[in-house]
Amino acid sequence: MTLPAPFQHGETRLWLLPTGPLQENCYLVTGPEQQGFLIDPGDDAERILALVQASGVQVQAVLLTHGHFDHIGAVQAVREALGVPVYLHPGATADYASGQERAALFGLPLTQPAPADQRIAQGQEFSAGSLHLTARDLPGHAQGHVVFVGDGFVLAGDTLFAGSIGRTDLPGGNHPQLIAGIQAELLTLDGDTAVYPGHGPATTVAREQQTNPFL
Repeated sequence: MTLPAPFQHGETRLWLLPTGPLQENCYLVTGPEQQGFLIDPGDDAERILALVQASGVQVQAVLLTHGHFDHIGAVQAVREALGVPVYLHPGATADYASGQERAALFGLPLTQPAPADQRIAQGQEFSAGSLHLTARDLPGHAQGHVVFVGDGFVLAGDTLFAGSIGRTDLPGGNHPQLIAGIQAELLTLDGDTAVYPGHGPATTVAREQQTNPFL
């Protein structure tokens, strides 16, 4: 594939690849040593693996923000192809384990991934060379939802979007909990912090503080 231009944050590079019918954002993040992580491989495993190959990044692990089916559809194919572990918050296990069943409700096929290899905990740091991401618990859209904070950016999953927030009417959703989590874990970041959501375009903390009607 032709390698798209990455987003740049210092020496960190980040590629965004919308996947599947719900256009879920999969991210490939790397530091200068070409070591990095895949975040939320939701679908289109062949395209994701082509991006990894074209970038030359040595993926150390798959990190999942939560267990909803549109974020996990390519997990099994990717983990097998790359030989890497999958990390998931234990609170997200039920959603993850029912991915195939829930996708079927939307008439969508999904290869149910095997259980995650490792757990994610609040404050856990993931390092690949000089790249460092820190997990922060932020449930409300889904149980066991986490975000990953890097230097100048956050991979926010389905918590905060450009002009919106994650829906809370699904099983495990909790609107007050989501709002409180966004205020505590995201809006306390520097205003120029880039927010990379699970769907749609990137935004910034300051822009959402000033214009997001849900906050």
